[in-house]
Amino acid sequence: MSEARQFENSLRQNTLPEAKDGVGCEGTEADPRYPVFSAAACPSRLLLDQIADKWSVLILAALCAEPLRFNVIKRRLDGITQKALTQSLRRLERNGIVARHVITSSPIAVEYRITPLGHTLKQPFQALYAWTLDYLPEVERARAVFDSKG
Repeated sequence: MSEARQFENSLRQNTLPEAKDGVGCEGTEADPRYPVFSAAACPSRLLLDQIADKWSVLILAALCAEPLRFNVIKRRLDGITQKALTQSLRRLERNGIVARHVITSSPIAVEYRITPLGHTLKQPFQALYAWTLDYLPEVERARAVFDSKG
């Protein structure tokens, strides 16, 4: 079973171990399955940081239905700056999740689309979004309880 599949099964079973200091990116010989918790330079952790940040998730949601031009993405993502959008799109492109296509008609434009690799994120992102819908009332109650204590 692959490391990713083992991690996914652990998430489903809620059996993730606590992070241990001093464990390298490869995990330990006794338990190599959990490298992401231990080393800031771990490639898995770095990739997770790049694909699961707020703007990347929203960009991929915007691009899910169809390719879009830069300014259309910017208009759809209320609050994103041009710099943040540019940086996020570059990261997604570098990771093979989004493709950039220059349209040479006049005026020249740039269009972005999700790659086949990027489409593999659709199901986990939809599951995460569904979780937010299902558990928002519970989260709001927890917030209210927390805020009333302070």
